[in-house]
Amino acid sequence: MRLWPYLFLLSAMWYATLLSGVHATIAGVVGAFLIPYGASAKSPLVRLEHGIAPWVGFVIVPIFGFANAGVDLSGISMSAILAPLPLGIAAGLFVGKQIGVCGGVALAVKTGLAEKPTGASWLQIYGVSLLCGIGFTMSLFISSLAFPLDPAFVEDAKVGILLGSLLSALLGALVLRFAPRT
Repeated sequence: MRLWPYLFLLSAMWYATLLSGVHATIAGVVGAFLIPYGASAKSPLVRLEHGIAPWVGFVIVPIFGFANAGVDLSGISMSAILAPLPLGIAAGLFVGKQIGVCGGVALAVKTGLAEKPTGASWLQIYGVSLLCGIGFTMSLFISSLAFPLDPAFVEDAKVGILLGSLLSALLGALVLRFAPRT
């Protein structure tokens, strides 16, 4: 039931996998299968998951997003941010996701295809739809497919993705923070 032997052995396995030339993510996946799981909160996997969740959500995932974006923000000007391509992509993430997700939920509830989640207010549903505008990985992938021959457009798209994701994250967090709980 102790966690440290798993962490020590899995760290060694990850390092050996990294040195072998095989992608070290494989070691992480295999390692997750090797840590015992139980229904109680005392099982090693549950304790590990709860211990790393804040670090993953607030540190690792944002660093991963920015590292994968590969945008050099040092020389960016306001005119580059306000150019049509970055603004269009930011609007698509920020406005489009709100309309699509919140509108889809409202339509499904109105037509009887779904029920509004128990205990959730429409303001909370709207807040979650705002958070759906946070999108790095797939947006970056699509922008690289959309502009394969023009790296400048890909860089502009990255700026728009970061802008739309940032706006979605900030406004979504504010709405959910101040939405009355039901």
